[in-house]
Amino acid sequence: MAANPRRLAAIVLGVLLVIGVGIGIVTSVADKVSPNLTSVSGYIGSEKDAFFKDPGVVAALKRGGFSVKTTTAGSREIATKDLTGVDFVFPAGVPAAEKIRRDHPGTQSVVPFYTPMAIASWKPIVDLLTAAGVAHQTAGGYTALDMNAYMALVAKDTRWKDLPNNTAYPVNKSILITSTDVRTSNSAAMYLSVASYVANSQNIIENDQQAAAVLDKVSPLFLRQGYVESSSAGPFDDYLVQGMGKAPMVMIYESQFIGKAAANDGSIRPDMVLMYPEPTILSKHTLVSLTPAGASLGQFLLADPELRTLATQYGFRTTDTAGFTAFVAAHKLSVPDTLLNVIEPPTYEALEAMITRLDQLYKASGIPSTNSDLPAP
Repeated sequence: MAANPRRLAAIVLGVLLVIGVGIGIVTSVADKVSPNLTSVSGYIGSEKDAFFKDPGVVAALKRGGFSVKTTTAGSREIATKDLTGVDFVFPAGVPAAEKIRRDHPGTQSVVPFYTPMAIASWKPIVDLLTAAGVAHQTAGGYTALDMNAYMALVAKDTRWKDLPNNTAYPVNKSILITSTDVRTSNSAAMYLSVASYVANSQNIIENDQQAAAVLDKVSPLFLRQGYVESSSAGPFDDYLVQGMGKAPMVMIYESQFIGKAAANDGSIRPDMVLMYPEPTILSKHTLVSLTPAGASLGQFLLADPELRTLATQYGFRTTDTAGFTAFVAAHKLSVPDTLLNVIEPPTYEALEAMITRLDQLYKASGIPSTNSDLPAP
């Protein structure tokens, strides 16, 4: 006997409702943090976003007893945020971290990993700069860019076509390192730290008076670029995709180049070269804990061997120097074990003094910021 259509429809609807309720229950359970895990939340620099989203990192943190929720923000922005209810912050640089520590007495900080600033370039460009006496091979086997000589070229508005015997890149573009927006990005702020040190007779900028004195020497490095990206991923992507014509020299984190090379996706080619500004500076990724849970997370990130290995796979340097050396050797990368000519950044206040003055010049030139919500100095 044929089934009653209405009854059949009711049965199907009931089954669907049961399945739907079951899925809802499973989803609800999955969304809840396990009672065995400590829920920890914090602000991180965008350059660490992929690391914290990596399934291996997530699993390692769970093994350590943590469920970590992160929100990305610029280091300069993190230093001025309301951090109520946050367990930790993880900016890319020491100046922002130190300001946060001063603003929140009793906090602790650790540096689980770090990376030097470097310049992504090309073999023909390096050969041109070497012939001009601006770049050279170091005893450590890596290529260095003499920042004094480079800034002298910028001061004269030297064009690539002006370099002697230049047949490899005879264009009428100014010789400039492409950077991110110094008003929003830590990598550009580290570039400014190095340039201001050179402009200040090899001394770290300490106050607003010194910041004002070097402004004419450092401002062309940034203003002549015109509009620039707010994130270090933007210029590096141009370097990878658009090539030497668009990006002959790009200021990056060393970790970006190493991480991309280690991915073996073909984006790092044999004619690509990693140079190091001389002097250079380290971007120390400093975790500042605001609660005991944040402090525990920081210690785990610092001490756990698996997390150190995972950080190395993203190109970061950790306390496991032997592991880093083995990793870059396995991927046939010419990366220095040790950089000798390394400086410290200015204090947050001294760096802010320079950025504020540069911002005024940007506004006078009509160059818009890549972030309309800049924090107050």
